[in-house]
Amino acid sequence: MHRRPEFHELLSSAGLTVVEDVRPAGGLLPPEAGWRIARGIAAPDGAVRETLDLARWSRLADADGEFLVAVLGHRIGGNDAWWTRVRHTGGGIPGLTGDPGFVALSLDGQVLVARVPGADGPRVTALDRLPDRLEEAAAAAGRETEAERAEVWAAVPGRPAWPLHWAEWIGSNPAAPDELLIRLLDVAEGFLHGCDRPAVLEAAVAHPDPRVRAAPADTFRPKLTSDQWVRLVRGEPSPRRRALWAECAGVWGAELPEDLYDDLLAGPSRAAAAALPGLPAHRLPDLAADADPRVRAAVCARWEELGAPLRERLLADADEAVRTPALLAHHTAAPMSREVFAALPETRPALEKCRLAPGLEAELVRDGDAETRRALAANPGLSAHGVAALAQDPDEEVRSAVALRPDLDEQQRAAVRHAFDPASMSHPLPWVQHLHGDADAMRRLAVSSHPLIRRSVARARRLPPDVVERLARDEDRTVRLFLAESCEDAPAGMLLEVWRWWDGSFSHPDRPRSHPNFPRTGLLRYAADPDGRMRRLALDDPQSTPADVARLARDPESEVRRRAAEDPRLSPADAVRLLNDPAAHVRESAMRSPRLPARVLAGLLHDRDAAGTAVTNPAIPVPVLHRLLAAAAAAVDAVAPRR
Repeated sequence: MHRRPEFHELLSSAGLTVVEDVRPAGGLLPPEAGWRIARGIAAPDGAVRETLDLARWSRLADADGEFLVAVLGHRIGGNDAWWTRVRHTGGGIPGLTGDPGFVALSLDGQVLVARVPGADGPRVTALDRLPDRLEEAAAAAGRETEAERAEVWAAVPGRPAWPLHWAEWIGSNPAAPDELLIRLLDVAEGFLHGCDRPAVLEAAVAHPDPRVRAAPADTFRPKLTSDQWVRLVRGEPSPRRRALWAECAGVWGAELPEDLYDDLLAGPSRAAAAALPGLPAHRLPDLAADADPRVRAAVCARWEELGAPLRERLLADADEAVRTPALLAHHTAAPMSREVFAALPETRPALEKCRLAPGLEAELVRDGDAETRRALAANPGLSAHGVAALAQDPDEEVRSAVALRPDLDEQQRAAVRHAFDPASMSHPLPWVQHLHGDADAMRRLAVSSHPLIRRSVARARRLPPDVVERLARDEDRTVRLFLAESCEDAPAGMLLEVWRWWDGSFSHPDRPRSHPNFPRTGLLRYAADPDGRMRRLALDDPQSTPADVARLARDPESEVRRRAAEDPRLSPADAVRLLNDPAAHVRESAMRSPRLPARVLAGLLHDRDAAGTAVTNPAIPVPVLHRLLAAAAAAVDAVAPRR
């Protein structure tokens, strides 16, 4: 692993030789947890020392003088994920006891020695029997009383250590009330990308800062209402972005009022406004005669809505930038002659979507180069003769494009020798999507010889029972996956089978497990399954108990431990113990657990690596969240005055 040369020099000057980098595994404490313990967060009692003597250093190193070390300011891997294994053979104490700070761990994980800077001077930590001591500390922390919790929260935030982390992540706390999130809009708006709370979105759209107003729209799946989209467009000061938001509003199904289209057409982004699909049709005649050729060209996209006189005017336009899209639109129905084709500045659009004169088409199918034939293969206006010829084309890509044409019946499709990589990323075919509501079409296409067509069928939200049954047994597992992700009728048995190899995707998170038909009972039988993925399901069973959670919190597989860390029945002691897990995702889940003792959670709020995650913990009382936000706002103002 690459590291900065100064890190090697620092270790060498301390009398240490680098052996290798070590990623924590098994039960080995990760450096991040070592730093936290060294700072006194969830640390065992009696860990702090005045000095580090030779006896403690001697217990740290093995017979060859080797141990693990992490040095402050010299991170290896994300979030201090790696230790550096070093060897010390010079006798005495290595020269690490000054700045910048370090954490060292014996190879067997039993001894931890650290020296870190603190507000009141260096803090020295030395621990023997580390795993046992951490277990004892977790058990003690788990016995926290209600009075102790109240005392802890009364003192938070105290002296803020990482308030900018709070500002960035407090909006992701599920316990944060709308009132707090609305206050947060004045401090940081990043949380809006995942926000679906109506009152907060309403406040964001009405916010005086255009960046805040835009944030709910500039996300993967906007949750805005049509009225909010309208106000967002009206309030956007940038003409270019106004047109962009208007386009996005249409994509997400919002209806814009006619006077808003008038405003957009009257502005500097008139050409972009003219291209909006929702523009009222009665505006098209005026736009077809507009002085700006970009506006006239945009009208050509609405060809089917134009009368014959307007079409003739655009076909005869003096500007080639207008005539070309007009010609392309005209020849989707009328065959394009060889002369018109030859005069086009770029022929590929015509090859892809225009109907060609029979002689021209035959010549291009017979004599065109591979790129020409590939473009023609998907052209919806290609004649049956042209389709049949390209179905026998020597180029595999040409035949593969033909195999996906909607005008083939399934017998014709099966006869086309095509290539298809089952591992390739798949997107549903638009023409199949348009047929999702047609039960007969779905039955016909569900037995297609082409996997991509069957995958596209599986993306339908509802399907006839016989189609579901067939697709649930499909030999292509991606068909079964798409059925699990998209179809409300997916059967329980298939969902369980897909779970064995699929966790969820960005577009369909937590499917198939979150599917309404996913089995919820009888899962406890998987508690001892050899497959860790199946053991994770055991805690979803209503018959599972806190004892099952405790057992799986010590499972050898990290994903199983993470599932236990997410369970509301996790014991406080196990929540503390999992903060030291070798797997970062397990530690993060433990930091978010509402079962975490208040004293430990309050400490995490002041830890560099944990503060952002800890502030999302729903166990933080709402009054404390408001105080954390106030501290965060002050810190943000200190860096950059509030907008």
